[in-house]
Amino acid sequence: MKTRRYKHGLSLVEMLIVVGVIALLATMVIGIAGRIDTQAKEKGVESTFALLEGALEEYKEFQGIFPVQPLKDFVNVSEHSEDLYSELYSIPGSRKILEKVSDSLIKHDFDTGTVPPVPEIYDPWGTPLDYRYAPGDNFPELVSAGPDKIFDNADDISNR
Repeated sequence: MKTRRYKHGLSLVEMLIVVGVIALLATMVIGIAGRIDTQAKEKGVESTFALLEGALEEYKEFQGIFPVQPLKDFVNVSEHSEDLYSELYSIPGSRKILEKVSDSLIKHDFDTGTVPPVPEIYDPWGTPLDYRYAPGDNFPELVSAGPDKIFDNADDISNR
């Protein structure tokens, strides 16, 4: 009579295949999660733009003109953001809408030396929003630097 011996266990090749499949799945999940995070931040910027556009409309209705920001450069973005916040906050209707912007996107810059410091409006990536409007424009432009935090390139997000 013959006895059969079965070997139980995994070979090295089988274990390598399993590890490879797990690594592939983990890479896919990380990539998808990163894209979902970026999309959520882009939607956050769009909703912030919508609130600021409403506040700007209230400002124009009260003052008759949008807050002027003739400089269309990215050098003084912090000042543009501070100016926009202070102008909108000065009008009661705009202030009500401005208060709906998430507290995580409103930051005080304590290095400017002004007392109290004027808040700035930031995007979800931590960069101040730029505000541009010169008389003659139809509507002000709001600009976020986007995920790379650098203005004036392909990933900038604008309300136009």
